[in-house]
Amino acid sequence: MKEIDNIAAERINPNDSKRIIRALEVYKITGKPISSLQKQWKPNSMSSWTIIGLRREKNDASNRINKRVKKMLSGGLVDEVKSLLVEEKPLSQQARCAIGYTEIIDYLNGLISLENAAELIKKNTRRLAKNQRTWFRTFRNVNWLNIGDEQSDEEIFDHAKILLRIRRDWNE
Repeated sequence: MKEIDNIAAERINPNDSKRIIRALEVYKITGKPISSLQKQWKPNSMSSWTIIGLRREKNDASNRINKRVKKMLSGGLVDEVKSLLVEEKPLSQQARCAIGYTEIIDYLNGLISLENAAELIKKNTRRLAKNQRTWFRTFRNVNWLNIGDEQSDEEIFDHAKILLRIRRDWNE
């Protein structure tokens, strides 16, 4: 890895095989080291950004996840995965690891029931949401909007616009 991309090799943990493999794939496909393609994230490149985070109560988020999984299943997730598995160019290993696909593939292979697959999708999605909340805590300048379970998209958007106006006025 160091011979191909010393910058990425220093940044990527040696135990992070997914990122190492991805960096090598990028080099093989493009002939360019991945670090040369990731120049947009310079240390101060985010200083003019306004980051707005939407935060929901844990129970509300869980209920929304449960409803979303039910909608995905009734909307044809199983058929979607079936059709992807029989395509001429099969799903990549990374795509097979996506939440929803992994569990449905296990169901199609007879390893678990559809009900268990649905519960695992919900559980894994909640885990991802928790990881995202934890990750966003590392951002110093997030403007958090606490979203109620009954708020419409329009109300949320109006609150975001107010935040943006306040930030713009404050910086002028």
